[in-house]
Amino acid sequence: MERPAETTTSPRIGQLRAAVTTWSRGWELLRHRGPGQVQFWFIALAVGVASGLAALGFRKAITALQSAVYGTDDITRLHSFARTLEWYWILIIPILGGLVVGLILHRFTPDARVRAVADVIEGAALRDGRVEKRAGLASALASLITLSTGGSSGREGPVVHLAAVISAWTSNLIKADGITGRDLLGCAVAAAVSASFNAPIAGALFALEVVLRHFAVHAIAPIFIASAAGTVINRLAFGDVTEFALGNDGILAFYVELPAFLILGLVCGLVAVVFMRVNFWAEAVGDRLQAAMGLHRALRPMLAGALLGLLAIVFPHIIGVGYETTSLALTGQLLLWQAIVFTVIKTVAVAITMGGRMGGGIFSPSLMVGALTGLAFGMIATSVFPDVSGSETLYALAGMGAVAAAVLGAPISTTLIVFELTGDWQTGLAVMAAVSLSTAIASRLVDRSYFLTQLEQRNIALSKGPQAYLLGMFRVANVMRKPDDARAAPDDGIWEAIEAGHMVEGNATLKTALPMFEETGRPFLPVVRTGASGEAPEILGALFHVDALRAYNRALAATAAEEHS
Repeated sequence: MERPAETTTSPRIGQLRAAVTTWSRGWELLRHRGPGQVQFWFIALAVGVASGLAALGFRKAITALQSAVYGTDDITRLHSFARTLEWYWILIIPILGGLVVGLILHRFTPDARVRAVADVIEGAALRDGRVEKRAGLASALASLITLSTGGSSGREGPVVHLAAVISAWTSNLIKADGITGRDLLGCAVAAAVSASFNAPIAGALFALEVVLRHFAVHAIAPIFIASAAGTVINRLAFGDVTEFALGNDGILAFYVELPAFLILGLVCGLVAVVFMRVNFWAEAVGDRLQAAMGLHRALRPMLAGALLGLLAIVFPHIIGVGYETTSLALTGQLLLWQAIVFTVIKTVAVAITMGGRMGGGIFSPSLMVGALTGLAFGMIATSVFPDVSGSETLYALAGMGAVAAAVLGAPISTTLIVFELTGDWQTGLAVMAAVSLSTAIASRLVDRSYFLTQLEQRNIALSKGPQAYLLGMFRVANVMRKPDDARAAPDDGIWEAIEAGHMVEGNATLKTALPMFEETGRPFLPVVRTGASGEAPEILGALFHVDALRAYNRALAATAAEEHS
């Protein structure tokens, strides 16, 4: 009689089961309690890789679609090739592109507006590092089509928001709190910028300076890790090459020529202000025209595409990102009149693109406008003082950084990104001089930067710091004492305040309520829900001044603790 086979488990199977059990428990702990420090670094690396791949994919998609639409294999010389096309193709392509963009935004966004860097900054400040995912993906697709079919904008805005969508999805998956969510957002943005421009240092500092708007020590390490990951992805695809190639004649007579770069900074600051205000004006005009004409919102980008097509028939330089024209400016291959005219035309084209809600970013256009401005200034300066002046291309480099820094409100990261885009680290003093003055003058004439001014126009006051925008984060209904609270306000006091007209709606914020305490001198305000005309308001509770101040102080303390941790 045979003995029954023994049911034994091999050591390898046991180890595998133990590993699966440990991983499952770790995953549940991660989801319910959030990541620990070591786990977070690995998550930051993963987010950096994913964001870098997204940026790389976006860039290659633009190349492929642009090549297919315009029929050229070398998009770095797109405007030169566009001159050989029949005029009607130059006109038709952006019209069709605008129509597709309008349909996408109408279908997948609530307001037919492209999401970009300003929305990422808002997500970092007010939404625990989260952004809209559905609208964000639609915006990336719309921007891809815009940049591939004649739109005059940049790729960094949609890339930054696309990376933010990845970090928001990750934050929701691991149930990240506000600090962790913002740190992940910074990681995603840093990796996206680094992968898009092969600029690891500037990518990390852009995330800290522009998006998170603080340099907390706890955020620096994971953001730099993610930025490095994005750079590796870029270099695996394109090699260790700079975005722009410069000549070798950029010699600066430091002490003698520096005043000229300070003057250039003032000029670039004013150019940046005009550049920004023209864009805001175009947005406002577009809104008024759309309302006056009864134009369907899906057709607004198509109308903008028609205007861009007409402009591109004469000036194909406006098509797409504009790297060819920027390279010509940085190498001094344009005449003075061309530099001036192209500056004006590019500003108009970007305004049409943004005012028509076609999509794309503002950074690359500001680089082109800055390089053209600097070149024009340099040509004049070197002709007036030929014995003490260096090359006009050095002024183009400094102007590129000065206008971009003023537009972004980011002097540190923009200065570094100019160095990393060009590989020229020897002219730092000239660039810094121009950037410092351009940023100083522009920040006085707009709300800090293009992005923060955009948010101000939506009544989101981030430019004034947390002491201003934190009040708008607290709903009165969430801070009030309800009628059944042991410390509730007395009924007679509530009705006396209501009869005097001193009350606040439950959906209002502390931004509305706190000034009312100063005006009325009351220790509490009734919180009500008003009904139809003639009906008595429904009492929801009472907001006490001390409770409102306590909530505000706690939020300020938490913000300060995060920024200094």
